[in-house]
Amino acid sequence: MKLRDWKLAVAGLALLFSTASGLNAQENKPQKQRPNIGAFGSDSPERGTTRVGYWNNAKNMGAGQFAIDYGRPVWKKDYEDAAAFDKMTKGQVYRLGSNFWTTLDTDMPLNIAGKTIPAGLWYLGLHRSEDGAVWSLVFIDPAKARAAHIDASEIARAPIAFKAPMTVEKATDMKDKLTIDLTWVKPNNKDVTLRIGWGKMQLSAPIQVPVPAG
Repeated sequence: MKLRDWKLAVAGLALLFSTASGLNAQENKPQKQRPNIGAFGSDSPERGTTRVGYWNNAKNMGAGQFAIDYGRPVWKKDYEDAAAFDKMTKGQVYRLGSNFWTTLDTDMPLNIAGKTIPAGLWYLGLHRSEDGAVWSLVFIDPAKARAAHIDASEIARAPIAFKAPMTVEKATDMKDKLTIDLTWVKPNNKDVTLRIGWGKMQLSAPIQVPVPAG
């Protein structure tokens, strides 16, 4: 090989190794990727609260209370399509409310539709049977939901502690936003009615409260 040809060959190999080295550097260079865990939030979400409290007039002190706190999603026209609504709800456990969990906080045991619910904090949801005939209020242990980092939107994977049947009622009016009420008729304050209204859907369940003696 002539000296000139040898120099050209060496120069070619140098260029080849330089190019390959550049390509390897690009391949090894960290690429910008979407983070595995992102954050989300809500801008001043609207929430509702309904509460029943008892007062011991003889001792001038509280005698027990319970309250439900919930987000208020807006009813959509699409939900009025019976077939679509059935597909969305039949055989499903789904969130009751919007944003953070709907909660029941009670400092005394309650009997809801024949089911004894221990005192404490509970996450709430709804369940509809496969045939669509039976609706139930679902109770989830917050400690188990927290341990698994379950968001309210993932309620289907949350373990259910209790279910209490609810009665389907004929709605007296249209509820544009989810509305949950706890009501009773005086003087019988031991029998409370839980009523859930959303759009043209209305559900209710009786609650018997162990009001302590004065």
